Amino acid sequence: MSEVLTELAAILEQRKNSSSSESYVASLHEKGLNKILEKIGEESTETILAAKDYEEDSEAGKQAVIKETADLWFHSMVMLSHLDLSHQQVLEELEERFKMSGLEEKASRQN
Repeated sequence: MSEVLTELAAILEQRKNSSSSESYVASLHEKGLNKILEKIGEESTETILAAKDYEEDSEAGKQAVIKETADLWFHSMVMLSHLDLSHQQVLEELEERFKMSGLEEKASRQN
């Protein structure tokens, strides 16, 4: 999966400096962080609603959750790019969390 994220990150970096009339990603960057965060909020809500309506036997329901999650991940990647952060840093953080239980990790954030 990280290969897909690496490829997506490279494409996002290329499009970051494209013309906003030719690239959706460039238009988001041009509108600024607040617009990008607004899109993440919108996609988060759509992902939650798709999951809430999910039915195991429904192929359409499964696809809705997958597509909305992909939109959420995409816009999160745009945010990282805008902030000059990388998906690799997020993956490294997740990898670090493998070294402790979820309860330990959560407790460590409260300190």
